[in-house]
Amino acid sequence: MFYIYEKTSTYIMGKMNSRTGEVRPDHRKSYKTMPAAQAALTRMSKRYRADMLESVNDPQYRYGIAEANYFHTTIEKSRTVKNMMNGAAIQETVNTPGYMSPRSEAYWSM
Repeated sequence: MFYIYEKTSTYIMGKMNSRTGEVRPDHRKSYKTMPAAQAALTRMSKRYRADMLESVNDPQYRYGIAEANYFHTTIEKSRTVKNMMNGAAIQETVNTPGYMSPRSEAYWSM
Protein backbone atom coordinates (compact mmCIF):
# COMPACT_ATOMS: atom_id res chain seq x y z
CA MET A 1 0.00 0.00 0.00
CA PHE A 2 1.32 3.47 -0.92
CA TYR A 3 0.40 7.02 0.09
CA ILE A 4 0.71 10.37 -1.62
CA TYR A 5 1.63 12.85 1.13
CA GLU A 6 2.39 16.54 1.38
CA LYS A 7 6.10 16.89 2.13
CA THR A 8 5.88 19.83 4.57
CA SER A 9 2.95 18.75 6.73
CA THR A 10 3.00 14.96 6.00
CA TYR A 11 -0.79 14.93 5.52
CA ILE A 12 -1.96 12.00 3.39
CA MET A 13 -3.58 13.51 0.32
CA GLY A 14 -6.88 12.28 -1.11
CA LYS A 15 -8.34 12.19 -4.59
CA MET A 16 -8.25 15.19 -6.86
CA ASN A 17 -11.59 16.90 -7.48
CA SER A 18 -12.04 16.53 -11.26
CA ARG A 19 -14.04 19.74 -11.56
CA THR A 20 -11.84 22.12 -9.57
CA GLY A 21 -8.51 20.24 -9.52
CA GLU A 22 -8.28 20.68 -5.76
CA VAL A 23 -6.61 18.01 -3.61
CA ARG A 24 -7.54 17.77 0.07
CA PRO A 25 -6.06 15.73 2.92
CA ASP A 26 -7.75 12.34 3.39
CA HIS A 27 -6.22 9.76 5.71
CA ARG A 28 -8.18 6.94 4.03
CA LYS A 29 -6.73 7.26 0.50
CA SER A 30 -4.10 4.69 -0.45
CA TYR A 31 -2.88 3.05 -3.65
CA LYS A 32 -2.17 -0.66 -4.14
CA THR A 33 0.98 -0.17 -6.23
CA MET A 34 3.68 2.45 -6.76
CA PRO A 35 2.74 2.95 -10.47
CA ALA A 36 -0.88 3.66 -9.45
CA ALA A 37 0.29 6.34 -7.00
CA GLN A 38 2.66 7.82 -9.60
CA ALA A 39 -0.17 7.94 -12.16
CA ALA A 40 -2.42 9.78 -9.69
CA LEU A 41 0.36 12.29 -8.95
CA THR A 42 0.91 12.83 -12.68
CA ARG A 43 -2.82 13.48 -13.18
CA MET A 44 -2.74 16.03 -10.35
CA SER A 45 0.25 17.76 -11.93
CA LYS A 46 -1.28 17.84 -15.42
CA ARG A 47 -4.50 19.32 -14.08
CA TYR A 48 -2.50 21.91 -12.14
CA ARG A 49 -0.51 22.91 -15.25
CA ALA A 50 -3.68 23.03 -17.35
CA ASP A 51 -4.95 25.82 -15.10
CA MET A 52 -1.71 27.75 -15.85
CA LEU A 53 -0.83 28.40 -12.26
CA GLU A 54 2.69 29.08 -11.01
CA SER A 55 5.02 26.09 -11.07
CA VAL A 56 6.17 26.57 -7.45
CA ASN A 57 3.13 24.75 -6.06
CA ASP A 58 3.06 22.03 -8.70
CA PRO A 59 2.04 18.71 -7.08
CA GLN A 60 5.15 17.03 -8.56
CA TYR A 61 7.25 19.16 -6.17
CA ARG A 62 4.91 19.49 -3.17
CA TYR A 63 3.90 15.84 -2.77
CA GLY A 64 5.85 12.64 -2.25
CA ILE A 65 5.01 8.94 -2.49
CA ALA A 66 5.91 6.43 0.21
CA GLU A 67 5.13 2.86 1.16
CA ALA A 68 2.67 2.75 4.09
CA ASN A 69 4.88 1.14 6.74
CA TYR A 70 7.86 3.36 5.89
CA PHE A 71 5.63 6.44 5.93
CA HIS A 72 4.17 5.68 9.38
CA THR A 73 7.50 4.77 10.99
CA THR A 74 9.85 7.32 9.43
CA ILE A 75 8.12 10.24 7.68
CA GLU A 76 4.84 10.99 9.45
CA LYS A 77 4.98 13.87 11.92
CA SER A 78 3.31 13.88 15.32
CA ARG A 79 1.85 16.66 17.42
CA THR A 80 1.11 17.26 21.08
CA VAL A 81 -2.57 17.74 21.95
CA LYS A 82 -4.59 17.85 25.16
CA ASN A 83 -6.77 14.97 26.25
CA MET A 84 -10.33 16.29 26.44
CA MET A 85 -11.24 14.44 29.63
CA ASN A 86 -8.29 15.14 31.91
CA GLY A 87 -6.25 17.79 30.09
CA ALA A 88 -3.10 15.66 29.92
CA ALA A 89 -0.75 16.20 26.99
CA ILE A 90 -0.65 13.29 24.53
CA GLN A 91 1.21 12.64 21.27
CA GLU A 92 -0.71 11.74 18.10
CA THR A 93 0.10 11.71 14.41
CA VAL A 94 -1.12 14.51 12.14
CA ASN A 95 -3.25 12.03 10.16
CA THR A 96 -5.25 10.82 13.17
CA PRO A 97 -8.95 11.31 12.37
CA GLY A 98 -11.00 13.29 14.87
CA TYR A 99 -13.19 10.38 15.91
CA MET A 100 -10.07 8.37 16.92
CA SER A 101 -8.40 11.16 18.88
CA PRO A 102 -8.81 11.58 22.67
CA ARG A 103 -8.86 15.35 22.08
CA SER A 104 -12.34 15.20 20.53
CA GLU A 105 -15.81 14.71 21.93
CA ALA A 106 -16.63 12.10 19.29
CA TYR A 107 -13.93 9.80 20.72
CA TRP A 108 -15.39 9.92 24.22
CA SER A 109 -19.05 9.59 23.18
CA MET A 110 -18.70 6.23 21.39
